[in-house]
Amino acid sequence: MSTELSSRLAAAPVVPLIGENDPAVAVKTAEALAEGGLSVIEVVMRSDAAQQGMEAIIAETEGLIVGAGTVLTVDQAKSVRDSGAQFIVSPGLVDEIAVYCRDEGIPFFPGTMTAGEVQRAYALGLREVKFFPASLAGGVPMLKALGSVFREMRFMPTGGVSASNLAEFLALDHVLACGGSWLTPSEAIERGDYGAITKLASEAVAIANG
Repeated sequence: MSTELSSRLAAAPVVPLIGENDPAVAVKTAEALAEGGLSVIEVVMRSDAAQQGMEAIIAETEGLIVGAGTVLTVDQAKSVRDSGAQFIVSPGLVDEIAVYCRDEGIPFFPGTMTAGEVQRAYALGLREVKFFPASLAGGVPMLKALGSVFREMRFMPTGGVSASNLAEFLALDHVLACGGSWLTPSEAIERGDYGAITKLASEAVAIANG
């Protein structure tokens, strides 16, 4: 993981997810998150224009570290990298993507939820992974168990993380950061209430630093 990404996550260990089909909305959402103190953004590739949204955020904002999430194939990894993604996140562990990112020096966070998947990631040279879906995969108790065995690994729980349990996850020494879509509620975005997103981001930063 890059020094800059590591220092950003150390200061504010929360990674909000943006999944908009409108690049202009994606930019406004990213700006609102940044105003609230979150400068590491994951744009999930779950809509037709998601990659265009990521490109727009990179082109039209400053000071953000922008990555691509929900990357499913190595070809998609190459494509988002060409579009400027500074890190890559996948819902599962795919060796091809892991090797590509390792060889290219791109931070990669594959989804894991079992000891076997974490061990496979470790064998591939990864030391940071996504823990997904966190709530369904056993939550904090499962992360405690994994952390006791894989002492060099650090985890980014995502899926079921919210303001109500963020502190509990971040209290674990081997949790690098938490990812979540609770910071970008679709209702607020649909009504153009970007102030609500900034407030959620500020609250998350306060919880993380509390």
